[in-house]
Amino acid sequence: MKTLFDKIWDSHVVQNIDGGPTQLYIDRLYCHEVTSPQAFDGLRARGLKCFRPEKIVCMPDHNTPTHDQDKPIEDPVSRKQVETLERNAKDFGLRHFGMFSKDNGIIHVVGPEKGLSLPGMTIVCGDSHTSTHGAMGAVAFGIGTSEVEMVMASQCILQQKPKSMRITINGQLGRGVTPKDVALYLMAQLTTSGATGYFVEYAGETVREMSMEGRLTLCNLSIEMGARGGFIAPDDVTFDYLKGREYAPKGEAWDKAVGYWRTLRSDDDAVFDKELAFNAEDIEPRITYGTNPGMGIGIADAVPFGKGEDKALNYMGFKAGEKLLGKKVDYVFLGACTNGRIEDFRAFASIVKGRKKADDVVAWLVPGSWVVLQQIHNERLDAVLEAAGFEIRQPGCSACLAMNDDKVPAGKLCLSTSNRNFEGRQGPGARTILCSPLTAAAAAVTGQITDPRSLCSLS
Repeated sequence: MKTLFDKIWDSHVVQNIDGGPTQLYIDRLYCHEVTSPQAFDGLRARGLKCFRPEKIVCMPDHNTPTHDQDKPIEDPVSRKQVETLERNAKDFGLRHFGMFSKDNGIIHVVGPEKGLSLPGMTIVCGDSHTSTHGAMGAVAFGIGTSEVEMVMASQCILQQKPKSMRITINGQLGRGVTPKDVALYLMAQLTTSGATGYFVEYAGETVREMSMEGRLTLCNLSIEMGARGGFIAPDDVTFDYLKGREYAPKGEAWDKAVGYWRTLRSDDDAVFDKELAFNAEDIEPRITYGTNPGMGIGIADAVPFGKGEDKALNYMGFKAGEKLLGKKVDYVFLGACTNGRIEDFRAFASIVKGRKKADDVVAWLVPGSWVVLQQIHNERLDAVLEAAGFEIRQPGCSACLAMNDDKVPAGKLCLSTSNRNFEGRQGPGARTILCSPLTAAAAAVTGQITDPRSLCSLS
C-alpha cells in the first residue's frame, strides 16, 4: 500500500530523528556556479572534503553567455562565478562539465540526456527547477546553499517528508497543445501555492503518452505550483530514452537496473494525501497575463477580473476583460531547462518552416546543451530555422533569468518558453508571457500573440 514516493523516500532513509527531520541519503548532487561558492567555502573553513565526490557533478549554466563562449566572459561577475566553480571542482576532485565543452549545457538538460539522472534516485541541486529530473522516475528537489554544503560533506540531507499528491490527466491532447500547456493549465487551476507541502506524482493516459522531453517539461514546472517536486513513474518511454546514454548502466547491469526500475510504481491500493483529476480535452494552448506562472488563460480567452491583480496588470500593461491575441510582441525566447530540448526545436521549426521571422521581433533560440545543438545540426533544423531568418545561439540558461547578457529591455514584451514571469525576471522592467514552443514560434513569425493552431496547417 505504498506510493512510489514512499518507496523511493523510504529506501533512502538513513535515520529518522524523533520530533525532527529525516536524514535522507542523496544519490546525485548537481552544482552550478550561482549557489555553490559559499558551500565550498564552508567546507574549506571546516577542513572537510566531499564525502562521495563521484556522486557530484558541477556545471556552469546561469552565467554563461550564449555567444562567443570560446572567448573570456566579458561580464566580471559572471566570469568570476564560472571561474570559481571550475577552481572549486578541481580543488575538491569533482567532475566538471566546463563551458564550451561537449558536456556542458543547462544542468537540468544535461543530467537526463547523459544518463546521470536515473529512476529511483534521490537528486538535489541548489536550484528550484531540480524537479525536472523527476521525469526520470526520481525524487528530485531544489535545496539551499547551506544544504548543498551538507550534502557535499555527508552525501545526506535533513528533510521533513512532504505529503503526497497524485494528479491524473486522462484523454488526448488537442492539436497544438503541448506538455507546456498542460503545466500552465495545472498552475492556473491549482494556483502557485496549491501544491505547497506536497510531492506530486503525475499519472494518467495523457502523461503516459508524453515523450520524455514532454515529461521533463511537466516536472520542471511542478515547483511553480508550490510543490516540493514532481515525478512520473518510469516505463518503457523512460527506458528507451535512457538506453545507451553515456552514464546509464550497460550490459547485464542495464538488464538488472530495468528489472528494478519496473517495480517503481505506486501500488494499486496506495493512498495519497490528495488526489486531483483533469481532462486533456479541457486544455488548449495557454499564455500567462500576469507576474506569476499561475496567472494564465487559454490563448483566446480574455484577461479575467481577479482580486488583487491590479499591480500585476499595471506592470504588464494589460487590462482585465481584454484579449491578448494580436498584441505586438518584441522578443521571443525559445530555451531554458523548461523547453530547450530537441523536441522543442522541432516544434518551433514546424511552425516557422516556409515562413519568415517578423522584422520587428528579436528572437533568441538557445539550445539547452551542446548535445541538443548537435541534434539540431544532425536533423537539419538549423537550415529550416536559418532560412526563416532565425539564429541559433550557444547553450545556456540565457533569457530565462537576468544573470547573463541575454536581458529583455525594460517595457518590451517577450513571449518566453521559460518557467517564470516574475517582475524583472528577464531583465529590469521586462514583461514576460510564458508559452509553449509552438506559441512562441507563432509569435515570432507574425509579430504578435497568435494562436498556433492557426499556423499548424503548414507543419
